[in-house]
Parts: sequence; structure tokens; C-alpha cells
Amino acid sequence: MTKLGIVAGAFLALACGACNSSAPVSDAEWGLYQQRYVTAEGRVIDTGNVDVSHSEGQGIGLLLSVHHQDRAVFDRIWQWTRTNLQTRNDKLFSWKWVPAGGSTADPNNATDGDLFIAWALYRAGRRWNEASYLEAAREISRDVRAKLLRPSPYGLMLLPGEQGFVKDGQFTVNLSYWMFPALQDFNQLDPAPEWGQLIESGLKLLQTGRFGRWQLPADWVRLASKPEISPDFKPHFGYDAIRIPLYLIWAKLDTPDNLKPFRDFWGYFKSASFVPAWSNLSDDSVDSYNAFPGIQAIISLSNQQRLLPKLSSDQPYYSASLVLLAKMAAQESGMR
Repeated sequence: MTKLGIVAGAFLALACGACNSSAPVSDAEWGLYQQRYVTAEGRVIDTGNVDVSHSEGQGIGLLLSVHHQDRAVFDRIWQWTRTNLQTRNDKLFSWKWVPAGGSTADPNNATDGDLFIAWALYRAGRRWNEASYLEAAREISRDVRAKLLRPSPYGLMLLPGEQGFVKDGQFTVNLSYWMFPALQDFNQLDPAPEWGQLIESGLKLLQTGRFGRWQLPADWVRLASKPEISPDFKPHFGYDAIRIPLYLIWAKLDTPDNLKPFRDFWGYFKSASFVPAWSNLSDDSVDSYNAFPGIQAIISLSNQQRLLPKLSSDQPYYSASLVLLAKMAAQESGMR
């Protein structure tokens, strides 16, 4: 099957089913997530990063709320997000809010956060038949298309933020921001050819932007004469790129070739006492500590294992979020 055939099939598979699935995460886990990371006001706290909040976390909280049919929590998170982060002169979101002073630290957006929020609003609008959610999602998706997309020799590019990622005519991109299942759903929310073009460019970059011993994608890639590891960030396959196989599986784009680099890397450590969280793609060194449970959940998902780690109270926000997102992906991709 061609890539276009894979994409078209995935569009059809997800168009009707994703928002009507039952929750694979236990009520206890969802309750624990709220207790640990969501305030009464609706602020999602990044406990591993001095308790800041950011658009990514707010979007994940919204997405999990819809999945658990918890409209009260959804509305609290959405109200806080709209009041405190949707403060720009468009419908995108300032990416970071700091408790000290209670204000946004940077008006620039983070595109993955914008996509999470719009995707959650779309799903909420469908689940609860709420037109205001759908309109808010469309407004965000239209500003993503208007402000964050650029043509390139590699196809349509998705800027990680409106400012700071174009230098001397070269783009710096983060492939974990290509949230394939969300892009598929946006073609239903806000029909436009750009969504399919983004899926194609993301898959192409995953084929051409492979580095190091295991041919892994870097967290941050500069698009020069060929994709290269960005010199402005650590040369890692790490905490960003770890999300790529999650999204491939969720979108049913997990062909053997697409997943091969990840399976090769994790499979190398199959008999070791731990699996590293990251690899330095410049020298093939790896983290000396075992990957946290959120990464372990994605590894299990990639290996088609049914048992994923449980949420525990000692996990930081990011690990906990990945655990619950992996369980959503497992169910919605048909793995459970």
C-alpha cells in the first residue's frame, strides 16, 4: 500500500470511532491523575518542572477529561486555559505560565500544545454535542494553518512555534509535534489539504531524518540541504522524540519500517538490566538510568504488549501523562 493509501485508510478508520470508545484507563488512575496534577481551578501542574503549567499539559488534561467523559473537569481546565493562556492576538496559546506572579512567561506558542487543545475541543464537541467547543477548535486549527505552516523541499513543515524556528532560511522542527492522530481528526473538523500534506511530510522526514547507530530521529532537526541534528539543542533521541512511535501507533501508521528504529534501539537492551531513556545520536552513548514508566509504556505499546505500566503517585507529570496517553492509544488503535 502507498503512503497515501495508508493515510486515507487511517482517516476513515478514525473519523467515527475514536470519540465513542470506552475508557481503557481505570477510574482510580484518572482520579489519581486529577489529584496529583490538576488544581481545583483547572491548572495542570508540571510537577517535574518547578510546578509550571503549559499549553501541552492543559491540552493533555483536556484530552483525558473527554476520554473519561468528565465534563466538569474538562470545563475547569478549559476555562483556566482560555483565561490564562489564550492571551495572544490570535487563537493560539502562550506556551508557559509560571506560579510566581501568576503570569505567562513567554507569549510565544508551542504548536504541540495548540494541537492538543484543539484536538480535545473537537472530541469534546462531538461527545457532548457542544457547538462552542467545535467552533473554538476550528479557530485554533485555522490559526495553526495560517501561522505555523511553511512550504519546504521536504513538503509542508510545521513550525514548533511562531517565533524562533526560522534562521537564515532554514527551519528547525520537532517531529514529535506531528501528532498524526490529531492531524487525521482535523481533516474532519477543518477540512483542508494541509492536514494530509503534513502527515505526508512527517512520514517522509521520519524516513530521511535518521541518525546514529540505531537510525533514530532526533528531538530537534534542522532542515538544511538534508535533515540534520539541530546544533541548538542536545543531539538526543529523547523526551520529545519518544512520542513519535506513540502517535504512529495511535494513527495506525505503525508500519514495520516506521517502527523499526525504535524497536531496534529498545530491542538492543532487551537482556540488559534497564532500558535507557535517551541516546546521544552524535556518539551513540545512552542514558545510564532506566527509562521512567511513561517511556516504558510506549516501549510496551511499540512491542504490542497488552500490559502497560500503571499510574502511581510518585510519577512526575510527564511520565504519568505518557502512561495514560499510551493506554488511550492502545485502545483506539485496536490493540486492546
